[in-house]
Amino acid sequence: MPRWKDLPDALDPQVREFAGQLRRVVDRGGLTLDQLADRTHYGKASWERYLNGRLLAPKGAVVALAEVTGTDPAPLVTLWELAERAWSRTELRDDRASQAVRLSRAQTVTAPKPGAARPAGAAPVPPSVPGDPGAASREEAGPPTSRHARRPALFLAGVAGVVIVVVGAFFLTDGGDPPRNAAASTSPSPSATPRPSLPPGVLCAGAACTGKDAEAMGCSGGLGTTAESVTVGTTLVEVRYSRTCGAAWGRITQAGPGDVVRVTVGSVRQTGDVTTAGDTIAYTPMIAVKEPGEARVCAVLASGREGCTP
Repeated sequence: MPRWKDLPDALDPQVREFAGQLRRVVDRGGLTLDQLADRTHYGKASWERYLNGRLLAPKGAVVALAEVTGTDPAPLVTLWELAERAWSRTELRDDRASQAVRLSRAQTVTAPKPGAARPAGAAPVPPSVPGDPGAASREEAGPPTSRHARRPALFLAGVAGVVIVVVGAFFLTDGGDPPRNAAASTSPSPSATPRPSLPPGVLCAGAACTGKDAEAMGCSGGLGTTAESVTVGTTLVEVRYSRTCGAAWGRITQAGPGDVVRVTVGSVRQTGDVTTAGDTIAYTPMIAVKEPGEARVCAVLASGREGCTP
């Protein structure tokens, strides 16, 4: 029985190549998934997803795999960077397709028909004939019952017409956004703008992510990218960013016990450290950002060396 499942047919070629290389490295190292999880400190279930192409392995996992198998990390990291770009492009296309489906479903809502608002038994309004001077007087002098029956019908028909206009304007303006060329319109503040529906597995966005763990909230893995990095001794210091979650966090790899990482955005700071012997990776909790450039990550090593991203 083959060890690995077939990779998904829809997988991007660069992601497929990267996943295949990860499998070859694991096979050369003779590692089981349990051993891989124990030595890299990434869970067995996570490695199953990474190696079967269902989730893009984070850079830290790639570096950790290279370390435990004695593999040069540089070629793996290069493949990872190409795969990450391809994964992000696929994610963006999927997001746009989902939005298009939601809009298409919303547009199937049927507006009420004006004719349906006429009460049963109400007499239709007779058309005016040009040149007939008695038309207006006949309409005004018609039977009292007919006039009273027409008034609710006309009122309801008018309401239905207003509803149609409002519904049409809603869809023509992309869900009620103010016209872009309206000089008098006031743009809502970013905090007041509703966020789109989050992908499955993602549990927070924006300010709700501050102080939360990126992996637990579904913001890492294929949704996280390295925005900035610097090396302090042999320790890699990174600004990690998730566009989907609107948040950044700090990460250090090839670290050791006592090494500390912190991320700062304005006056907000979060820290993480390596506390367990054998651990080589540490993360900070997330901080909400609009752009990854707002975040700065620093490392303070147990040896006393310090360094920060640009």
